[in-house]
Amino acid sequence: MPRITADSVEAHRVQVHRRVFDAFAALMAEHSYEAISMAQIAARAGLGRTAIYHHFPDKESVVVAFATSETERYLADLHGHLAATDDPVERLRTYLRHQLDPGQRFHMGLGPQLYGLLREDSLLQIREHVLAVEQVLADVLSGGRDAGALRFDDVRAAMSLVHACLTARGVPPDAVEEFVVRALSAERYGEVRQA
Repeated sequence: MPRITADSVEAHRVQVHRRVFDAFAALMAEHSYEAISMAQIAARAGLGRTAIYHHFPDKESVVVAFATSETERYLADLHGHLAATDDPVERLRTYLRHQLDPGQRFHMGLGPQLYGLLREDSLLQIREHVLAVEQVLADVLSGGRDAGALRFDDVRAAMSLVHACLTARGVPPDAVEEFVVRALSAERYGEVRQA
């Protein structure tokens, strides 16, 4: 039985999982997914070679649990920031800033690296996390359009274009933010409702 290093079994589990996720993220920054072993993750997390298996049966389960943890953290932080304003344009800016913040790299861009390497059920679980974040943008855009502050015809198309802008390389975050807001702003079309 592994030694408990926290006040409760649950607190210990959370602590160990956080160490494993931090170790996995650090290893992914240094190596390809294929080059990382469970033994390396355990060593980086400060666990014995077999102790990690008390928490995760294999590397793929680490990836899915990591993605789940990152999604929960990311969404909680994003919703907290969005709750600070009712202004539709400021809510769009908040979403953009959150996505452009280097400290908020959602899932560390793991998706493309993992296609073809994970089982289909694992990829589907990770895709569900991406959809949860996309739903936030859909809600921000729809709310802005309903309020008359944003103008576009199709939510899905607008979401794709926003995310394409967010992946622009070498463009300063402020420039991306201004471009997207101006492109979607109803004011540009003289359609902002007068208060």
